[in-house]
Amino acid sequence: MPPTLQICFVCLGNIVRSPLAENLFVHLTNEAGVLEKFEVSSSGTGAYHVGESPDPRMRRVAASHGYKYDGRARQFTKRDMDHFDLIIAMDLENMIDLETFVETAQQRNKIHLLREFDPQGYQDAIVPDPYYGGINGFEETYQIIERSVRGLIKALEERNQQF
Repeated sequence: MPPTLQICFVCLGNIVRSPLAENLFVHLTNEAGVLEKFEVSSSGTGAYHVGESPDPRMRRVAASHGYKYDGRARQFTKRDMDHFDLIIAMDLENMIDLETFVETAQQRNKIHLLREFDPQGYQDAIVPDPYYGGINGFEETYQIIERSVRGLIKALEERNQQF
């Protein structure tokens, strides 16, 4: 059975926040037995890290929570705007970058901030980028992303995947 909802998580370089969100979503939906309902990907608005593996600091933090993942960074494309049903940005800058691809109201309605689904979030709350900071920032970002991904999965269940 083909997936019913295509989701793309987006950050700036696709090596810290969005690959973590993608992999947590895959892990948690797999645990729940519903992964087959989704096609999940991640990308960056910039081309800075295309082809690189996820940041080893975030992978280390994720591993300390029992999650191991890999992958390769890629850049968001105009084609992605048509392909994905739900496009989840990590921050307002990413959202603004994504809006440059928008040609219709339907496409605009696909874009959401991840923290819309965070029970501790608020309007326009962002997932901070820990790239230039210490390991504590990676842990904080991990906690935000895990909460938000769990909230997204709950919202999809409650809305029966209708966005």
